[in-house]
Amino acid sequence: MNNKYAVLDFETTGLSPNMGARVTEVAVVILHNGQVIDRYQSLINAGVRIPTEITQITGITNAMVKSAPPVAQVMREVHARTSDAVFVAHNASFDMKFLQFEGSRLGLQFPSSACCTLLLARRLYPHMPNHKLATLAAELNISSGGAYHRALVDTEVTANLFMRIIEDLRHRAAGKVITTALLQRLQKAKAADINTLLQRHC
Repeated sequence: MNNKYAVLDFETTGLSPNMGARVTEVAVVILHNGQVIDRYQSLINAGVRIPTEITQITGITNAMVKSAPPVAQVMREVHARTSDAVFVAHNASFDMKFLQFEGSRLGLQFPSSACCTLLLARRLYPHMPNHKLATLAAELNISSGGAYHRALVDTEVTANLFMRIIEDLRHRAAGKVITTALLQRLQKAKAADINTLLQRHC
């Protein structure tokens, strides 16, 4: 893992910023050379109401975010920590669209692409009952250390899942360094083509 990776998770008020959803919490774990070198977590006051059904899932209430830092402050802190890193997320398309949306409102440039542990897990572990983060953690003996659907817990588990994926890929690739470019190719490939791509990498 020669690159620096920023493992990211947002909790939000809904499924899409295009439908008015905003961020309520973020966590980032920075990995470098396979080690955690930084952690960041914050609740976020985006000035919107959190629906009751979202509070039931995340445990994040309107009272909790009322005293939280404003979204502009939090997003600038995320940008400062991740400007030289490759993003990683579980179901990355979800988190990246919120990252792009909140960044664009503030004139902050964030990349549009990321390494997705959900897509990679589907290709590397097709035998799993499903590829939800909690299921993968249980099947691969990755400790959660807390309740899911809170940003820091989900980010910590995703970071450990990502490192497990790297480890398993290195084993299958005869110890070769697993590059970001390879990861992004693998997550777009068919599961049946994974071995061929790894053989070429070797």
